[in-house]
Amino acid sequence: MNSHQPETAVVDRERRGTLASMCLALVLVVASVSSVNLALTGISVDLGTSSSQLTWIADGYTVALAALVLPFGALGDRYGRRTLLLVGTVLFGLAALAAAAAQAPELLIACRVAMGIGAAMIMPGTLSTITAVFPPEQRGRAVSVWAGVATSGAILGMLGCGLLLEWSTWRSTFVATAVLATAAFVAALKLAPNTKDPNEAVIDLPGFVLSGVGIGALVFGIVDGAEAGWTTTNAVAGLAAATAALIGFVAWELRVAKPMLDVRLFRLRGFSTGALTLTIQFLCLYGFFFVGLQFLQLTLGYSALLSAAALLPMAVIVMPMSKMAPQLVDRLGQRAVMTSGLLLMAGGLGVMSQLDAGSAYWHFLGGLAVFGIGMALSSTPSTTAIVTSLPRSKQGVASAMNDVSRELGSALGIAILGSLFSSGYRAAIGDAASTLPPEAGHAVEESAGAGLAVASQLGPIGHDLTDAVQSAFAVGLADAMVAGAAIAVTAALFTAWRAPRRQTPNTPDLEDVISADLATTVSDQRLPELV
Repeated sequence: MNSHQPETAVVDRERRGTLASMCLALVLVVASVSSVNLALTGISVDLGTSSSQLTWIADGYTVALAALVLPFGALGDRYGRRTLLLVGTVLFGLAALAAAAAQAPELLIACRVAMGIGAAMIMPGTLSTITAVFPPEQRGRAVSVWAGVATSGAILGMLGCGLLLEWSTWRSTFVATAVLATAAFVAALKLAPNTKDPNEAVIDLPGFVLSGVGIGALVFGIVDGAEAGWTTTNAVAGLAAATAALIGFVAWELRVAKPMLDVRLFRLRGFSTGALTLTIQFLCLYGFFFVGLQFLQLTLGYSALLSAAALLPMAVIVMPMSKMAPQLVDRLGQRAVMTSGLLLMAGGLGVMSQLDAGSAYWHFLGGLAVFGIGMALSSTPSTTAIVTSLPRSKQGVASAMNDVSRELGSALGIAILGSLFSSGYRAAIGDAASTLPPEAGHAVEESAGAGLAVASQLGPIGHDLTDAVQSAFAVGLADAMVAGAAIAVTAALFTAWRAPRRQTPNTPDLEDVISADLATTVSDQRLPELV
């Protein structure tokens, strides 16, 4: 017995090293989604960007990541997950350095797209490496750590960005990102094994192209529609191209003998409800970030650093609660925990929908705490539902589906909740803006930040405009938060009906489930919880 203890300790230490290195790589990816929002003001002043260019500096990264994460997950399965991750960190770091030196908006957008391509190489390998290395009895806890980092990493990224912006320019944030990419490269090279399943991996070029075009066009259409209007040529063309490509993808995957993603997997309860729940979680999270950061800065007058620090309680809640989620799943069941988490998220958004110009931070914190608990409870079971629906040989695809769900949710949240916020604000500020000179009135209608800037230049008579802007801001905020809460409640009702009651571990039988004969091999007797 004693002779096996040192060997077991070494294996456990290696697994912890793998988990740490994969979480560091994950922070690199998720922090770059959120932190750039704090730097946009400095970028705009320095490079003279338009509103549309600022949008694409933020979202060019998300479009590339969402479009390519699914095919890169399959390539990692084939050629080695760590190998692709290392290539991705190199590309990510070089693109970040180029972004720090960019002298034109177009070049900065190109650098952000290149960073998104690198992120798409990195992200699938983080979760699939963890699920391949950890045995079933430890996998749930490891996945819970990963899920907690995926959520709190966005807040930590904003905090780090806020710290740098207190003493330096926006360029320093990209330099720091390149340094973090270097650290992630070294950690993965030294601590993580190069797992792969070449016999199971599928190189499906038409599937790669159709999924990439479909997802990329969908995100493009959503972002452009929210920015310029849903009837513009770019928005309509993007959404039409996305519809055609995604229909083509489904048709192709149903026809090909060895599909990259067997779309019939969505008949599995854990796979489908896990993907949907993750999408809704991140829709609510990034929609909340978009509006909540503006409340902290414009209504409470917080700096970029203080605004990021004000979100830290959520990270403090999410990390320990994420570790507790697997125990709650064991005791209460997957369906109950996922549904409860979504309802708590809806409750938190409901609390924040009541914020107005007279609200204090404690009101915001109350909603943030409830929202954070819900996020922690729903995130880990959702991720686990996806990865346990497929065997270990398909964890690259499972991880990629997990990542696609998160990135689509992020884009949808900013687009849907952001557009509802903007339309609510513009409708409420219309009367006050109409009394101003045309140029000033247009600026007031464009954003609450511009409205407060105009009011500050009007002297004593600007007080009425300030009150009008803050009241209109509260209307837009309420519209966005109520819509987010309604979406979360709808998703909760779906999971209460469809999600599996109990977590089902990866078993040899699930190998048959994902075969080309899925429609005939699955039966209620073999997999009563999943189908």
